[in-house]
Amino acid sequence: MKTVVFDLDGTLADTSGDLIAAANACFREMGAGDLLDVAGDAGTALRGGRAMLRLGMQRLDRAGDEATIDAYYPKLLAAYARDIDTHTVLYDGAMAAVERLKSAGYFVAICTNKPEGLADTLLTRLGVRGAFDAMLGADTLAVRKPDPEHLFETARRAGGDPAQCVLIGDSDTDRKTARAAGVPCVLVTFGPSGDDMLALEPEALLEHYDDLDRIVADLIGTAA
Repeated sequence: MKTVVFDLDGTLADTSGDLIAAANACFREMGAGDLLDVAGDAGTALRGGRAMLRLGMQRLDRAGDEATIDAYYPKLLAAYARDIDTHTVLYDGAMAAVERLKSAGYFVAICTNKPEGLADTLLTRLGVRGAFDAMLGADTLAVRKPDPEHLFETARRAGGDPAQCVLIGDSDTDRKTARAAGVPCVLVTFGPSGDDMLALEPEALLEHYDDLDRIVADLIGTAA
């Protein structure tokens, strides 16, 4: 069976607001105030907690202060867990596309570099966890994206054939994962880094979820 595997942050949902709020909680504890904002830093937020902390430290002229980043990373995760769905929204049409793919016979799954517990909590609070046949996070296995085994195991746990999947994502990490796995990659253009996706040379670009069914069928064929 064929599987459509989604990244989470920046692909299915815009999580940048809650991620940035968690990072700013850390900077306030340092006495620095809010150093990041959604308007300018959403792309960094979707690259993860450490990326946000590094950007803030650069703005404090403390680039390379990895000890502070290491110390505050658990605090960032704790702050994020407390307010994980305050600002987060699913992208327009995302879940309708998931349901159409399921109706067409594809397995659907999530492969994210967000910690599994946080991803599970977020999807549950958004009311969509049950829509996915499998969900693997950054700490589910001993490896994570861009290691292709993270993607392969996601497809397996969904019930599919790892060789017959497509990865929907929004970053160079997703592109590298798909390339290493030898499967097609679709990169979304509606996220904060959308203008950079063409340069990554994916097999397809996705401007709106209304087009996903056709793109998936073109890349890996029908589910039957």
